[in-house]
Amino acid sequence: MSRLSNLYLLTYNSLQGFGWMVSLYRLVGDFAATKSTSGAYSSTGELVCFLQTAAFLEVIHGAVGLVPTGVLLPLMQWGGRVHFVVAVVRQLDEIQRLPSVFITFLAWSLSEVIRYFHHALNCLGVCPFWLTYLRYTAFIILYPIGVTIGEMWLMYQAIPFMIKKNLYADVFDYLPLSYYNFIRVLLLVYPLLFLKLYLYLFKQRRSKLGKQHKKKRN
Repeated sequence: MSRLSNLYLLTYNSLQGFGWMVSLYRLVGDFAATKSTSGAYSSTGELVCFLQTAAFLEVIHGAVGLVPTGVLLPLMQWGGRVHFVVAVVRQLDEIQRLPSVFITFLAWSLSEVIRYFHHALNCLGVCPFWLTYLRYTAFIILYPIGVTIGEMWLMYQAIPFMIKKNLYADVFDYLPLSYYNFIRVLLLVYPLLFLKLYLYLFKQRRSKLGKQHKKKRN
């Protein structure tokens, strides 16, 4: 990798890491001050929307070969998260105070702080083993929590409000199903998409931690 590419990835991952650290700080700070999860979106929702939207750059990174992730899996994760937070949560005030928003944002913030700082330190060649281990272990708990009682449960809870507001009717009038029925179908396939990504992360874990153990032995 060229120096310029490495510098770019270091900058990108550092900025995302600090952004998610601010999100985590706001989330935990609001919870500590109010003893309630209802302020999650008001405290950090717009920042989360921005960070997740900006993460489309990671799809481009894979497409141009800047990183070896490919395009499909980063696109699936980016599309799922941006749809959830921008198209659903941001548009429905009625669901923004529900506990599932707090759960999702907390799971995302923790996992992304770990992931981005792991990438940034790897760009510098100084990433400690404990952070690599955390990067490829924390997802085992955080990912299912964020997807199931976070994203999926909140989208299910949002359906009555989508029906009441006839959300995105101007777009879905030209399609054979309404947006809320699209969400119902999406909730049926979500576990399959989740499983594909989850198994991929386990594959990554075996590969990365296996290499780290070999290095330590040598």
